[in-house]
Amino acid sequence: MNDDPSLAGELPGQGLFLIQEATHVEAHERSEPLGVLFWTCVGWIVLNVLGAIFANALPLKSALFQDYNNINVGPGWHHLFGTDDLGRDIFSRVVFGSRVSVAVGVGAMIIGFGIGAPLGMLAAYKRGRFDSIFTTIMYVLLAFPAIIATIAVLSFWTPRALLKIIIVIGLASVPLVYRVIRTATLNVATKDYVIAAKVQGATDRRILIKELLPNIAPIGVSFLLIGIATVITLEGALAFLGLSVNPPTPSWGNMINESRTVLAQNPWLVIFPSAALCLFLLCLNFIGDRLRTHYDVTEVKL
Repeated sequence: MNDDPSLAGELPGQGLFLIQEATHVEAHERSEPLGVLFWTCVGWIVLNVLGAIFANALPLKSALFQDYNNINVGPGWHHLFGTDDLGRDIFSRVVFGSRVSVAVGVGAMIIGFGIGAPLGMLAAYKRGRFDSIFTTIMYVLLAFPAIIATIAVLSFWTPRALLKIIIVIGLASVPLVYRVIRTATLNVATKDYVIAAKVQGATDRRILIKELLPNIAPIGVSFLLIGIATVITLEGALAFLGLSVNPPTPSWGNMINESRTVLAQNPWLVIFPSAALCLFLLCLNFIGDRLRTHYDVTEVKL
């Protein structure tokens, strides 16, 4: 017999809900701080994104201006990263090139999560025929290599434009996002606090938004950041095959592609865009992995 007045009049299952909430609070309080390296990576990502957004407002040389008096010049005061074989400023092209890479990565994953995440949550929560149909469809789509399908579509869908590239890669990412979110939701859907909410008569919408979504959000955010890094890498590979935005529009990928013919004469043309790409991807992956471990809620004994 429970004589605790604080629990008097509680609804069936509410005790389980309160215990689980206390468990979450204690586990969260025991998590380690994110650390200096994490915030350094966040600062670098923010700096790159702001540079991509406000590139036109920055005091930079034109990324398309060809200075034939300064061809294949090394790094210096007037050209921080040097110039390419057409006399274009590499620093300006790296900054403006981040626009394409960031836009493709963020835009594609917005499409992937906008379609795949809701379907994955609903399939894991509803189960039954709804889950069987969509899971079968997604697994069939996953059987086809995404990069091969993307190359095939972009090869025939001409003329290529940034929006087309974002749409194709975004749709190709839907099955993988669906699988990750569905698996995460399945792990949460049987927790005590979800069962308690059902016992109390909560609607499906409230359970999905209030109970499931906050608990799968850390996994979702982590996968989102890693997915953006993966898509940016894919865009670089497409640019190397000549399937990204058409020159002279700069992107990190097509800058690396253009450097193949003059690599021996001007290694700076490949070093700086490659370094920008690698640092951006490393920071995204580190932030995603650190957030996943930081917000990984595990049950502890009270």
